[in-house]
Amino acid sequence: MKRVVRLYGTSVGKKIAMASTGVVLILFVIVHMIGNLKVYQGPERLNAYAEFLREAGTPAVGRGEVLWIARFVLLACVLIHITAAIQLARQSRAARPVGYERVPHEELAYASRTMRWGGIIIFLFVVYHLLHFTTGTVHPDFVPGDVYHNMVVGFQSWPASVAYMLAMLALGLHLYHGIWSMTQTLGVNHPRWNRLRRPIAAVIAGAVVLGNLSFPVSVLAGWVTLAG
Repeated sequence: MKRVVRLYGTSVGKKIAMASTGVVLILFVIVHMIGNLKVYQGPERLNAYAEFLREAGTPAVGRGEVLWIARFVLLACVLIHITAAIQLARQSRAARPVGYERVPHEELAYASRTMRWGGIIIFLFVVYHLLHFTTGTVHPDFVPGDVYHNMVVGFQSWPASVAYMLAMLALGLHLYHGIWSMTQTLGVNHPRWNRLRRPIAAVIAGAVVLGNLSFPVSVLAGWVTLAG
């Protein structure tokens, strides 16, 4: 345990913490998006998928317990990810009070510069997303257990859909730079693979963004309705 604490005290340890939690969060984002694609198969399939998640682990554990454990793990990853990012930024500023005259890797400079405000936008969106689709606190017509209904009604609101779409664009930039940086931190930097890291990051980020953008767009366009 002391070794872990000592390692985390270094910049390398913080980068590893960010990369490791980033892997968990990226996998969650991808699986979450794929699961939500069941909205195109109708209310029965999407709601059955949601019920499957709530029933996971039964009867060995209570209904919904595995889902809550997963949520706590994700929350822990988010907190570690944010904390390591803030600490690394502070260390970087302390070590280099005067910025570069020329930014290295200029093709990734824009995505890199937006990581901070993008992270804040994503965090605020996650809070809103939970209040909107998980607890129903800010949902206009929340029906517990009816994910299809909640999704369609929720995205029928233009302000909610626009906020969702803007957050997805921020997520895309965050994923693009994050995946590229993560692969470098975790050692995927062999000359043979270097040229593939950016295209792979772009493909994954693009797929997640397009998949998630399709939900509000399909509802607003009338392609997905309460009738199924």
